[in-house]
Amino acid sequence: MHNDQANIENYEFEPIKGYPMLNWKGKRPFRSTQYFPAQLKEVYGQEDDSGWINKIFWGDNLQVMSHLLKEFRGKVDFIYIDPPFDSKADYKKSIKLKGKKVSGDIGTLEEKQYSDIWSNDEYLQFMYERLCLAKELLSTKATLALHCDYRKNHHLKCILDEIFGTNCFRAEIQWKRLSSRSATSHFANIQDTILIYTKSDDWTFIPQFNELDESYIKSHYSKMDSDGRRYTLDNSTAPGDGPSRIFYGKEITPPPGTHWRWNQENIDDLCKAGRIVLTSNGMPRYKRYLDESKGKAIQSFWDDINPVNSQAKEDTKYPTQKPEPLLERLIGACTNKKDLVFDFFMGSGTTQAVANNLGRRFIGADINLGSIQTTTKRLASAGVSFEIYNVNNYDIFRNPIEAKDLIIDALEIQPLGTNNAYDGEKDGFKVKIMPVNRIATKEDLNEIIVNLPYKQFEERKENAPNQPVESIMLVCMGHEPGLGATLENESGFKMNVEVVDILRDKSSLTFKYDSEASIEISCGELRVEEFYPRNLLQKLSQQKEDISEWREMVESIMIDWNYNGDSMTPDVIDIPTKDDFVSGTYDIPESAGKIKIKITDLLSESYEEVINHD
Repeated sequence: MHNDQANIENYEFEPIKGYPMLNWKGKRPFRSTQYFPAQLKEVYGQEDDSGWINKIFWGDNLQVMSHLLKEFRGKVDFIYIDPPFDSKADYKKSIKLKGKKVSGDIGTLEEKQYSDIWSNDEYLQFMYERLCLAKELLSTKATLALHCDYRKNHHLKCILDEIFGTNCFRAEIQWKRLSSRSATSHFANIQDTILIYTKSDDWTFIPQFNELDESYIKSHYSKMDSDGRRYTLDNSTAPGDGPSRIFYGKEITPPPGTHWRWNQENIDDLCKAGRIVLTSNGMPRYKRYLDESKGKAIQSFWDDINPVNSQAKEDTKYPTQKPEPLLERLIGACTNKKDLVFDFFMGSGTTQAVANNLGRRFIGADINLGSIQTTTKRLASAGVSFEIYNVNNYDIFRNPIEAKDLIIDALEIQPLGTNNAYDGEKDGFKVKIMPVNRIATKEDLNEIIVNLPYKQFEERKENAPNQPVESIMLVCMGHEPGLGATLENESGFKMNVEVVDILRDKSSLTFKYDSEASIEISCGELRVEEFYPRNLLQKLSQQKEDISEWREMVESIMIDWNYNGDSMTPDVIDIPTKDDFVSGTYDIPESAGKIKIKITDLLSESYEEVINHD
């Protein structure tokens, strides 16, 4: 490994192109990062003959990509991302108890998977940093495809122009995802945009084709040979000026302002093969057969791919899931067999599933535990080999997307509505919740500094020059020294800043209740007698939902008969389809040693237990 790969903290990224440049409040350059460790948690299947096994990472994708730089800088061949669109919405997954018949809202509940509510500047900085890292991972022949919509596609294209350079922009694909939509006050938005950029001028591209429909065949391939082969006659000239050529021993001059498409050598070969036809006016035409056609070349407007059907086998019920044919076209066009595909807004794992089906290697990453569990279920059920990593010990909360809500409830913080600068109010303090998966740093203050109400602060300072303009409480899970002083200095105003460290000051708080289970081993069998997913049970009790048995609440059960104490390698992968139940009873092989069992409920939260078996 090269020294610059081993010490990524000392590596400065390639200079970005810089023009045109989009500016926003609080824009910060992103020229380097630090290394974040990853812990191997689970292994499904085995490495291939080359020693490769696909990889899934749970964690903040900025930290995941920083981790990947050490091994994969310049080695990723294709990146597809479907990031947040700044849609101002919370996306929820509908969860149905196993074996329940759904009537209205009975038997179902919703679990928030991720929130897509941002301030404009916060969103742009978020995407800017991640796209800078993505560029570092791409190989020289690589392509990046960014899926977005009308809300931010103009901003994101400017950012991509700045990072990659306008010369590396290749296409703007319009995907017509809806056939119709009602809108009374404006033209209805029925399409998404996919922006295509490459790392260099030498990139992989394989043209894609659609099969020709019957009406097109009849109108364009109207002629037929004696042997029944359909054909059409193509024009033999192109704009320009060119010399005469010999066709079947006859010298023919091209019409004024045109030239023949072939040189004389090619013409001789085509005449010998009978592929040149002289028409009634004596001009040559090329004979193109239907059975030699690859189809109609796909261009930049795609209206032939439908959204995921709710009844389709591929439907995972994950919000904003994209259809497999969409990824099949993109991956098929931009990669070759064995190429490495990466998606760091993984969602339901469509990119990973399609990459595997097409014979490509893949890496996936997502911050949402629900995404990790959905993708694991999808890939494990298909027999795909992959590993799961946890980056930077990203497991303080079972569902990190709900972290702020959990802290707000636990600390009894009063929400402030749509205020961008703060997350709530408590005891006269405006409250800002810092990152929950790592210690808070001074750089993390940038978001709050950008959104402070400076005009209001000026008025307060003028009315009371010696008093703080605001009392702010920073809530964090560990922090760098001097966080409060830095906020005050950077803002330029006198403030009363209190730092509340949950790990130190509020260690007795309970944010999530652990699940419990009763597991018995006897007569060569492992039996799950009872399972109590306490957070799920709490949600169900709020809906007054009755539970007949524990298996109604279980998504999957994994068992490793010989757990090595480090990473789990499941021998049993019990993932029932639709309304079927997990078995709950499993034969223990004679070779079993230390056993690890993982029971995952419908909220994607898991109970894990290690059993010493003699």
